[in-house]
Amino acid sequence: MSNGIIIIPTYNEIENIERLIRNIFSLQRKFHILVVDDNSPDNTALKVKTLQTEFFGALFLEERTGKQGLGTAYIHGFRWALARDYQYIFEMDADFSHNPNDLIRLYNACSRKGADVAIGSRYKTGVNVINWPMSRVLMSWLASKYVRLITGMDIHDTTAGFVCYKRGVLEKINLDKIQFVGYAFQIEMKFKAHLMKFKIKEVPVIFTDRTKGTSKMSGGIISEAVFGVINMKFKSLFNKMST
Repeated sequence: MSNGIIIIPTYNEIENIERLIRNIFSLQRKFHILVVDDNSPDNTALKVKTLQTEFFGALFLEERTGKQGLGTAYIHGFRWALARDYQYIFEMDADFSHNPNDLIRLYNACSRKGADVAIGSRYKTGVNVINWPMSRVLMSWLASKYVRLITGMDIHDTTAGFVCYKRGVLEKINLDKIQFVGYAFQIEMKFKAHLMKFKIKEVPVIFTDRTKGTSKMSGGIISEAVFGVINMKFKSLFNKMST
C-alpha cells in the first residue's frame, strides 16, 4: 500500500497516458495513480483499463460522463482519495509538462521538510519553461504576479498545477465551496490553504510544454482566472469583516 496517490485528469490523452503511467510506476518511491477521465473520445480510459491488470491495486480509473472541467475532476479525485487512507495527494497533468521524477521532490517537501502544500514552481528561481512561445510565457508569468499582488500570497507560481497536498489540508478545505472549474481552480486552492495558515513551499521545477496531444488552454479559462481572483479576494475580506 502506498501513502501517496497521483490524480491525473484526462481528456484525449491517448498519446501520453501509458508512457506517463509507466514512468510513475518506475520511480524508486512507490505511488498509486488515479486517472479521472471525462469520457475521452480517443479511448484514453480504455487504455488505462488495459493497464490495470498489469498494475493491479495501484492504478485506478474514475470515468465521468463528459468534459466537466479541470477543477471538478480534481475535486472528484480528492474525494476518492480522502475516502481511502492516502496521506499525500498530488495533482499532475497528463501531458509530460510535469516531470514524473519531480514527484519525489514534492513528496519529500511535505513528508520530510514540514510543508503542508508543495508546489512544483516554474517561477521560484526565474522562468523555467521550455517550448512555450514568449507570449505565453509572459502571459503566465504576469498572471502569477497579478494573483500574488491581489491575494497577498507569497507564492511565485500561483497558477501551478503540479502540487502535493497533505491529507489534512484537503480535509479542512470545504470542497463544496470551491467556485472555479478551470485553471483558476489552482489559484483558489492555494488561496484557501493560505487563508488557513497552512505551510506552503515552492519546489523549483522545469516545465516542458506538451509535445503530443492538444492544449486545453482557452480565452474563457484566462478570463476566469483574471476576474475570478478579484472576486475571490473581495469575498475573503467580506468574510473576515463579518466574523
